[in-house]
Amino acid sequence: MVLCHLGIFLVGITWAFGGGAEWLRPELAWWGSLGALLTLTALQDCESLRDGWLRSAWWLLPWLAFNAFVVAGCLNPSFRDVKFGAETLLVNDGGRAGFPSSARPLIGLNALWLFDAIWISCFNLVLVVRQRRAVRGLLLVGGANALALAVFGTVQKLAGAKGIFFGAQASPQPYFFASFVYHNHWGSFAVLMMAACLGLVWHFARRHDTRGFFHSPAFGGLIAVFFLALSVPLSTSRSCTVLTAGLLGLAWCHWLARLARKRRRFRESIILPLCGGLATVAVAAAGIWYVARDTIAMRFAKTEQQIQEIRARGDIGSRAELYRNTWTMAQAKPWFGWGMGSYPHVFTLYNTRQSIDKLPVFYRDAHSDWLQAFAEQGFVGTTLLGLCGLLPLLSLRRRHLASILPCYLLGGCGLILIYAWVEFPFGNLAVVLTWWLCFFCAVQYCRLHDREAPAAKAPSLSPSTEAGTSPI
Repeated sequence: MVLCHLGIFLVGITWAFGGGAEWLRPELAWWGSLGALLTLTALQDCESLRDGWLRSAWWLLPWLAFNAFVVAGCLNPSFRDVKFGAETLLVNDGGRAGFPSSARPLIGLNALWLFDAIWISCFNLVLVVRQRRAVRGLLLVGGANALALAVFGTVQKLAGAKGIFFGAQASPQPYFFASFVYHNHWGSFAVLMMAACLGLVWHFARRHDTRGFFHSPAFGGLIAVFFLALSVPLSTSRSCTVLTAGLLGLAWCHWLARLARKRRRFRESIILPLCGGLATVAVAAAGIWYVARDTIAMRFAKTEQQIQEIRARGDIGSRAELYRNTWTMAQAKPWFGWGMGSYPHVFTLYNTRQSIDKLPVFYRDAHSDWLQAFAEQGFVGTTLLGLCGLLPLLSLRRRHLASILPCYLLGGCGLILIYAWVEFPFGNLAVVLTWWLCFFCAVQYCRLHDREAPAAKAPSLSPSTEAGTSPI
C-alpha cells in the first residue's frame, strides 16, 4: 500500500503541472495525507517493533517539533487585516514579541499541510519497506514516469506549443516544459531522476544476465538518461544544464575508474572500451545538439549578453539586491522568522527595487530556498527542518554506502541542495516529493543492506553438498 500510494502520488503530482496549480493543491494534500494513516498502521505492528524495524520511528521527533513550531506561530499572528474603504490592507502589528509568529496563519497552515503530506508519505518507506527489490521497483516507476514526461515535453517543445498540454492550458510564463510551469523546476526534477536512473543502470549492469546488456533494464535506463539529459537544455534551463553536465561527468569518471580497475586486474588494455565509451558519448552529444541546437544557441547568446551587462555594472544586478533585501528581512526576526508561507506578503516591506515605470516589483520567491527558509522559519525552524533529513543521514555508516544506487540518489539530492542556494527548486511540490522520495529510498536501501547481506552470505545445505559432492 505504501508503494502504491507513493507511486500514484509521484505520477499524479508531476502530471498535475508539477503541483503548480493552486486549485489542485487541496486534492494533492488530501491524497498525501493518506500516508499518515499508513504511518499509524505501521506503528501498531507489534511484530515489526519486536524485530527492530521501528527503531527509525524516533526520526519523527524533529518533524513533530517542526509542526508544533509552525502551529505555535500560527496562533500568534503578526499581521492583521484592516478595512480601508472597499479594500483590505495588511498591517504589521508584530504579534507577541519573543514567541513564534506568522504573518498569514491560514497560508502557513496550508503550506504545512502540503509539506506534512509529502514528508510522511516518503517517511513510510523506512517504516514499512523490507526489501531492496521493492525500493528499486518504486524507482523504476519513477524513472518510467520521468521518461514519459521527457518524451512528451520534447514533442510538445518541437511542435511549438504555446501552452502546456499542447496549448490546452495557458502557461503564466513562457519558459515551461512538459507539464511543469517553470523550466528550472523541470530541470531540478530531471536531475533527481537522472541520478536515480544512473544508480539503477549501475545496479542492473553489474548483474549477470544471459540476455545481454541490450536486453536488460540497464539499457532502458540509459535511454531514460539520454532523453532526460536532452530535455534539460531543450527546456532552456541554463543552470540545470550545468547540473546535468556535472552529474553526467561524475558518472563518466566513475565508469572510467571502475573500468580501469577491472581491466588492470585482468591485465587487459583499456583503450578499446574507452574508445567505445567516447564514441557513445559523442553520438549522444551530437543527438542532443541536433535536437536542441536552436534553444542552446539562443540561451548561449542570452548568457553572453548578461555577462557583458554584469561586467558593465560591476555586480550581478537585481539578484544581488533581492538577496540583500531577503537577508534584511530575515535579520528582523532571526530566531523564529516571519512564519511559513509568509515571504511574498512580508517581503514587500523590505523590497527596495522598483521597475522602470516606478511601479513596485512583486516577488513570490526569494530565488534562494536557503535564504527564504531562514526568513520564514528563522534559526529554530530551519534547524528543525534540517534535522528531519539530517538524523536519518547520520544513521548511515561507511559500510552502508557499499551499494552504488544510494550513492547516486544521495548525490542527486546533494546537487539540488547546492542549487537551492541560488534558485528555488523546493518552490515546486513535485521537486519536493521527488527529493524526499529519493532521499528516503537511499536511506532505506542502505539500512536493508545490513538485513539482507547476512542472509545472502549464509550457506545453503543441499543433499549433494552434505554428501560431499558438487551439485550440477
